[in-house]
Amino acid sequence: MLFLIIFQSLYVVTPSSTVGGQFPQIDRIMSAIDDEYDYLFKVVLIGDSGVGKSNLLSRFTRNEFRLESKSTIGVEFATRTIEMEGRRIKAQIWDTAGQERYRAITSAYYRGALGALLIYDIAKHVTFENVERWLKELRDHAESNIVIMLVGNKSDLRHLRAVPTNEAECYAERNRLPFIETSALDCTNVDVAFTSILTEIYKSISMKQIDGGTLAPPSMLHDGAPICSNRILLSSISDPQRKRVRCFRRREAAITRLLYG
Repeated sequence: MLFLIIFQSLYVVTPSSTVGGQFPQIDRIMSAIDDEYDYLFKVVLIGDSGVGKSNLLSRFTRNEFRLESKSTIGVEFATRTIEMEGRRIKAQIWDTAGQERYRAITSAYYRGALGALLIYDIAKHVTFENVERWLKELRDHAESNIVIMLVGNKSDLRHLRAVPTNEAECYAERNRLPFIETSALDCTNVDVAFTSILTEIYKSISMKQIDGGTLAPPSMLHDGAPICSNRILLSSISDPQRKRVRCFRRREAAITRLLYG
């Protein structure tokens, strides 16, 4: 399957710019804000603190990596859009934001998630041992049909490997999970991991045909529950009125930021 990966750009305009000639970059900003997509797939990242969830998120969505990355405060998510069989799929990737250290992750974090990357550090066996607990929590709180992938991160630390690849493969096979090893540091398999789980989600949804062969709208795929994206509630984007409201709110928020900082 051929994927067209689309990076979303953020344009920064200084207060010294001017509107109607006052904000010369306004068209490009509005173009980015009006990013249209057919489906929104929420994917959550879970696993012990320090396994590299935040760097996987930033590598996939922004192609960034920080050796000295600090624990995120509050819920963090970022997006990236891909094209799949002529449809634009926006992946909304959620990070646990350090809450896993206090076992404070709530069911709200999992709500509406269609996919999950269950991540451990190949150089720390205890993080692999805790995968069982994370898997149980995920299955207790997430939708029963959620797509789960086991990910062994930090594969660049070959000399420090504590979790043999075949041990993880056996665990994944027993639990019927796809498995992959990644490195956010050197980019190994990061895109492969995310596009693979998005593909599986898309395949699963494609089985649910309505209206003579069209895909079910997002609102139907989550039992009618809207998804929160960038603090805007989204349901079926096929609804013109909702789409207009969403675009208006995005424009309004962007212009407010430009004018008042």
